[in-house]
Amino acid sequence: MEVLRTSAAFAVSNSRRNPAVFVPEIEFVPGLRKFAILLQKALQCAERFNNPVPVFSLHLIVGAMLVMTLGAAVTRTPSYAAIRKMVSTLDDPFTRFLEPKKFKSLRSGTRNTLTGVGLSIGYPSGKDGSTSGLVVVSAAPGGPANRAGVLSGDLILAIDDTSTESMGIYDAAERLQGPEGSTVELVVRHGSETRHLSLIREKVSLNPVKSRICRTPGLGVDGSLIGYIKLTSFNQNASGAVREAIATLRGNNVNAFILDLRDNSGGLFPEGVEIAKIWLDKGVIVYICDSRGVRDIYDTDGSNVVAASEPLVVLVNKGTASASEILAGALKDNKRAVLVGEPTYGKGKIQSVFELSDGSGLAVTVARYETPAHTDIDKVGIIPDRPLPVPFPKDDEGFCSCLQDPASACYLNRVELFSR
Repeated sequence: MEVLRTSAAFAVSNSRRNPAVFVPEIEFVPGLRKFAILLQKALQCAERFNNPVPVFSLHLIVGAMLVMTLGAAVTRTPSYAAIRKMVSTLDDPFTRFLEPKKFKSLRSGTRNTLTGVGLSIGYPSGKDGSTSGLVVVSAAPGGPANRAGVLSGDLILAIDDTSTESMGIYDAAERLQGPEGSTVELVVRHGSETRHLSLIREKVSLNPVKSRICRTPGLGVDGSLIGYIKLTSFNQNASGAVREAIATLRGNNVNAFILDLRDNSGGLFPEGVEIAKIWLDKGVIVYICDSRGVRDIYDTDGSNVVAASEPLVVLVNKGTASASEILAGALKDNKRAVLVGEPTYGKGKIQSVFELSDGSGLAVTVARYETPAHTDIDKVGIIPDRPLPVPFPKDDEGFCSCLQDPASACYLNRVELFSR
């Protein structure tokens, strides 16, 4: 008995007034009870946000769950094809269907380690004239790509002789990862220079925080002690690690903090909100919006604040994206910090992840966000308060050493960096 025709057709509408319902061409539905259970599961997934996900996103989730259940009697291939057809109607590059291996790869990025070359990738924003291929959002400090000189903003033209012109970011992520010690070949363009790189995959640590004390001669009678915190990702340990770093630095009597978000491509939305609460004693953190306007407000009353008084400088660049931009925007618009650097990446959409019955999943755009000043940063980025005077080193040791070396350009510009 054929449960699901391989030519099943699905429809979706972005209209809020008359949204379409996913209706597969089904010859037999094994009971309404099973569908009711599926619908309940989808609604529970939707409750990850305080308000329901957009109607068209909810229909996609329900439809995918229904297809996976009704397609259990046939091979996965037609079920996957039907779900991909639903997804394609949304015309959203960040809403993706992920087969089990790719879904596992996506989720591993929010944990502590993964095996690859240490690259965070995205779609070109068009700000540099590039509209195809994939762009490097950031390269993990000390990772294989970072050691090879790959920089934020570089374009990846090919992975293992396969062009990235029409490649999705999740497909690329799967190709970049692999067994420890294996090799991946990349073609990377930086400006007008194209390089062919052979990188060896290794376990890349995703410990999200590094911190140290920087002594800055000449900024006080005996010099100021600056607490430098490098936040590289927003995984499940990020907010706790930031709290620990602040406590340790305070124990050493620092006078101010630097929060370095350069080349931080984001991660878990809730962690971005929690870290903002660490620095803010009150105020809006982010607005969650849909086509009708503001749908939800994330704010803080100061109950989770840890460091609301010391001077704070936040360093950003074009590799600062997603949850990093939420944090940077909250600190800037609430006048808590001075942002220094260059305009950020400009990813103003929020995705939520939903697992299906066979280990595959959906990454679904559920909303867009605005900063506390109601700035929509999608494809534009956050504009810093002032540019970084010179290219300060991006690693913690190099940054502190630069501030202490009278012969360095960043030493000469240290007063401007810390001026309010």
